[in-house]
Amino acid sequence: MGFLSQQELEDLNFRSLGKSVLVSTKASVYNPELIEIGDHSRIDDFCVISGRVRLGRNVHIAVFCNVCGGEEGVFLDDFSGLAYGCHVFSQSDDYSGQTMTNPTVPDRYKKEAKKPVVIKRHAIVGACSVILPGVVLEEGVSVGAMSMVSKKTDAWSIYFGVPAKKIKSRSRELLKLEKDYLNSGV
Repeated sequence: MGFLSQQELEDLNFRSLGKSVLVSTKASVYNPELIEIGDHSRIDDFCVISGRVRLGRNVHIAVFCNVCGGEEGVFLDDFSGLAYGCHVFSQSDDYSGQTMTNPTVPDRYKKEAKKPVVIKRHAIVGACSVILPGVVLEEGVSVGAMSMVSKKTDAWSIYFGVPAKKIKSRSRELLKLEKDYLNSGV
């Protein structure tokens, strides 16, 4: 996988750019002036990142992810991540049939849900999952592959399914590893 050089990253004019950031040469970044990327974060091949997006430190967005921050924003806190093929939306059309849909239709004929998405520290989203507008993945949440999350979650819990449901608690042992890692000076 090839990554943009430091100069190429700086030339994109991100709202803010941390140190040791890796963005694939095959990723598509729209609205970089609205995007903040923290230290040691990485965006892999074939990702689309657009709108208001903030990545904390050590955030990983794997291959084929779509992060649509729109107006309200998508916020991924430190040590969070998206596995292959995830989709995160802060905006969505109304599919009830009460209004029209899609970006070719003027706003007065549509009704979009527009709510921020927050993925807190140590939350991880499994492959091919979908996160809808207004969702808050609390600290330490793990979402199983191919899940759809449409509601707020409980911290340090594991969710799975369509719609995603809490299936059990998640260990906090990784917090000891985080402390050691941060104390190592990396």
